[in-house]
Amino acid sequence: MPKLKIRTYPDPILKKKAAPVTDFGPAAQKLFDDMVETMHVSDGVGLAAPQIGISQQIFIACPTMKFGEEFVMINPVIEEKSGAAAGLEGCLSVPGISAEIIRYTKLTLSFQDRHGKKHNGSFEGFFARVIQHEIDHLNGLLLIDHFSGKKREELLAQYAKVKNPPKL
Repeated sequence: MPKLKIRTYPDPILKKKAAPVTDFGPAAQKLFDDMVETMHVSDGVGLAAPQIGISQQIFIACPTMKFGEEFVMINPVIEEKSGAAAGLEGCLSVPGISAEIIRYTKLTLSFQDRHGKKHNGSFEGFFARVIQHEIDHLNGLLLIDHFSGKKREELLAQYAKVKNPPKL
């Protein structure tokens, strides 16, 4: 069972732009650890703070899904981006659906680590995709927000069936 409750669509906190983080004290360290545990227990490759009801610019990324290989990224800013590729994505906050989304294939990112130290890093491929998905969460965007019209309606109908399965 996840340590923290993952918020699902249409929870309003998922639509808010998250606030910058300035406190890296003991409470923040516990939050980071709890987020890492929740992401792993939920079989995720990423988890953003808004997904657990905290509107702050924090996300965990672990494309390998291996304990100990997580990145805690705080106050991230995409500095450079290039390339593009479509890829299938799912989301812990909209469980049961997936869709092809076009994302940049290479990123340069500035961010702070769990101790507030500033970093710049280059990320490619699936890791770059995970980062962009989590940054979407920090900006109040969900997987379904990449679509409009009929495709969005189809995804929402699929999600409704998952969220409210028929009684047998």
